[in-house]
Amino acid sequence: MASGYNSVNGESSSNKRGERAGQGSCNKRREMDDSDWMEDDGEDCIYEYDDDDDSGSVYDDDEYMSDAEETRVHVAPVTYVVLTEDDVLKRQADDTAGISEVLSIPPAFAAFLLRRYKWMPSNLQDDWFSDDRRVRDAAGLPADGSAPVATALSPRPLICAICFDRYPAGATRSASCSSHFYCDGCWRGYVGAAVGDGPRCLSLRCPDPACSAAVVGGLVDAVAGAADRERYVRFALRSYVEESGGRIKWCPGAGCSHAVEFVGCAGYDATDVFCKCRHGFCWSCGEEAHRPVSCGTVRAWLAKNKSDSETANWVLANTKVCPKCRCAIEKNNGCNHMSCPCGHHFCWLCFKPAGTQEHYACQGDIYRPRRDTTSSKAAGGSKAAVETKEEATARQARASLDRYLFHYERWAGNLKSLEKAHQDMDKLERSELEEMAAAAGVKAVTELEFVMEAYKEIVYGRRVLRWAHAYGYYLDPERDGKKRELFDYLQAEANASLEQLHKCAEVDRKKIFPSHGEGEAADVSMVKKVFKDYRDKMVNLTVASRTFMGNLVKAFETNLPEVGKMNW
Repeated sequence: MASGYNSVNGESSSNKRGERAGQGSCNKRREMDDSDWMEDDGEDCIYEYDDDDDSGSVYDDDEYMSDAEETRVHVAPVTYVVLTEDDVLKRQADDTAGISEVLSIPPAFAAFLLRRYKWMPSNLQDDWFSDDRRVRDAAGLPADGSAPVATALSPRPLICAICFDRYPAGATRSASCSSHFYCDGCWRGYVGAAVGDGPRCLSLRCPDPACSAAVVGGLVDAVAGAADRERYVRFALRSYVEESGGRIKWCPGAGCSHAVEFVGCAGYDATDVFCKCRHGFCWSCGEEAHRPVSCGTVRAWLAKNKSDSETANWVLANTKVCPKCRCAIEKNNGCNHMSCPCGHHFCWLCFKPAGTQEHYACQGDIYRPRRDTTSSKAAGGSKAAVETKEEATARQARASLDRYLFHYERWAGNLKSLEKAHQDMDKLERSELEEMAAAAGVKAVTELEFVMEAYKEIVYGRRVLRWAHAYGYYLDPERDGKKRELFDYLQAEANASLEQLHKCAEVDRKKIFPSHGEGEAADVSMVKKVFKDYRDKMVNLTVASRTFMGNLVKAFETNLPEVGKMNW
């Protein structure tokens, strides 16, 4: 297989950059990653680079700064907080301890009540101080405030109501009802069966069918085996998120255990949030982050893909053939400029020759309906031809399929590019930034931040272009002609600008800073000029891409309204 370089739809960078606010390259910082460029106020962006600490740098201050660096960065408001499992556990413990102290009840009862109140301490307190007896009765907790686990202290042996064996005093237990006593073995089996049934074990009641007394965590800890106790604690931890009434959600990213708490004004369409694992999802619908495309468009597009799965599988083929030598080409990098071993350069999307120079203003990213020559040929005959209803239906079906394949291929291709971008960003953070800094004689923390800023813009731009194609499918070339023209124009500008940025970030970077075993580093005497030129070019392309992408996003939100315009 031959390979070319490719454009990617990636995600955000690590939290390390957000924690260095004010230390070096970018004075205006935020803790959230990809969401930084979700909003654009129409102004250019400013990067401010500190020049008061140049130790270890090969540059003088006057030469290091450039016009390209004076761009303003838009800082999006922080509307959500990413929580680890330890954060969730600490919050849960703090809320439980606080309610236990304020209401003067055992912690096990406090946790049981908080779960019923969706872990909202203020709501529980309001109801408790209004009528605590009603709250206790509804939850199945004792009115006298007794302990969550009662041990039989009768001098006479008691019969376990499950196994019917006799047990001496202190050998049987009861739930919060303090009246139905069972042996530890029967309790262990009862709790184990409930835990094996799933999270419903958190609402477990007394084994007596006529009793509604709650079985709380204290009793489970006393009678359950180690494995059952661990599962019960796990269910209790997850309940803090899953039963929070939608205030907190688990990140749906594969293998991710983080939770996201939304602290902004939730509830409106297409509200994207981004986890520390770099997975972005829509707070409103739970699907992959798709702003500025509406949730309705996403639902319709995904349903369309599911129904046309065989077509989608065909479109997702991993290779294409070189137009000149027919050699199979695998697209394994970022931009769409492909280089075949036979020496032929062509565009991955439109297959037109790219020459040996940059090929970025590809018109293959603009959908043009395929001409149906059937009617025209018939009309040019000796007799006037009238298109039948069946022929019109077939023609419309062909046009719809052609439009679908066009947009789906680009939508799916951006997903592959996203995965490649993640890999590149991980490599940069692990070692490549340090290698670049060593080669250029600069500090990776302060003077190579522009590389990660470029990748974050690539990430955001590829995501926007990915979902723009889902939106574009529902723009009928005839019905929405003017809207389609504006959409195609803005998308083509954004795509061309982003392609240039990604090529600079991915391909040019590797030429200037080759990895170990890939080539020789640049001559030391040329490092200063080469690095400065590369940095200026990267920052300029980042700003340009952000501008064009902002224009496209604004068009979605204003000139290309989706509400009431789509016929699903």
